[in-house]
Amino acid sequence: MAEKKIINAKSMQFLEQYLNNASPTGFEAAGQKLWLSYLEPYIDSHFTDVYGSAVGIINPEAKYKVVLEAHADEISWFVHYITKDGFIYLRRNGGSDHQIAPSKRVNIHTKKGIVKAVFGWPAIHTRQEKEESPSLKNIFLDCGANSKKEVEAMGIHVGCVVTYEDPFMVMNKNKFVGRALDNRIGGFMIAEVARMLFENKVKLPFSLQLVNAVQEEIGLRGAEMISRRIKPDVAIITDVCHDTNTPMLDKILQGDLKSGDGPVLAYGPAIQNNLLDYLIQKAETAKIPFQRMALSRATGTDTDAFAYSAEGVPSALISLPLRYMHTTVEMCHKSDVENTIRLMYEAVVNLEPGQNFSYF
Repeated sequence: MAEKKIINAKSMQFLEQYLNNASPTGFEAAGQKLWLSYLEPYIDSHFTDVYGSAVGIINPEAKYKVVLEAHADEISWFVHYITKDGFIYLRRNGGSDHQIAPSKRVNIHTKKGIVKAVFGWPAIHTRQEKEESPSLKNIFLDCGANSKKEVEAMGIHVGCVVTYEDPFMVMNKNKFVGRALDNRIGGFMIAEVARMLFENKVKLPFSLQLVNAVQEEIGLRGAEMISRRIKPDVAIITDVCHDTNTPMLDKILQGDLKSGDGPVLAYGPAIQNNLLDYLIQKAETAKIPFQRMALSRATGTDTDAFAYSAEGVPSALISLPLRYMHTTVEMCHKSDVENTIRLMYEAVVNLEPGQNFSYF
């Protein structure tokens, strides 16, 4: 596997389209359609639940179920209040960072289509010291309207969702940059595992369920629902973690993780130790570089929802080191993406139905 090219031209075309598409929490439908369209040639069947989590299935008739999971939603904003002069104030939808908002361009999603707007901000010449820091009380959108009536005529109302428009790009040939790598890059990676299984003509002796869950950014809600429906025997979750080798981060608090040094395997109460050992063994056998991180209490990812579902599901977390999380310039290393795909692939092709991941 190490010598083969993992990400091909078709993959890159899908990745760019998928990341540039908006998929805010609660409004993931367009992104899920894109994802299923790409995945469809490589799976046997699929379904979506009532809130939009999408599941592609290989070998659906098998009783033993293995899940590869990512989450599909991105942070965004809701229109919250429109002033009489046509300025728009917002409420978070997920963990949106108000400090990066000033001067950003956004898309307001309405029934009439996309309305362009910007986060306005007073010129440096006019600001008073006490007003210099962005907060939820002072950031606002300007859509070019002169009144509330004009704003509403565009189709904008309280509850409209707002996303940043920053597009995907590749820097220095090996860095992927864009908004919402957290965690549509995960959806991309599990889809690539399905593609590789198909192209390598692998026949799995169990049912592989590729899950792209919704609403992770507001409390793991999509994974909570879909885990109860699938009732898997094993779950391997992929998400992002922090690359701590950039300025202003404290490794004593955040750990020592670096883009380009491989996927990150997590330790913590929700991580099933025998499944983790299995992943480490597969990484070492396939000579896939990896890093380790320790998590206190919850993982903060969909791993928690799967691990504690029903009677408990053996679950593990593979994370991708990410710079500048919850900004519009999230950045990851191409080699980490490829090695995460390789690790999930190796884990799947070597797994036996009924494999014992019991506690003792």
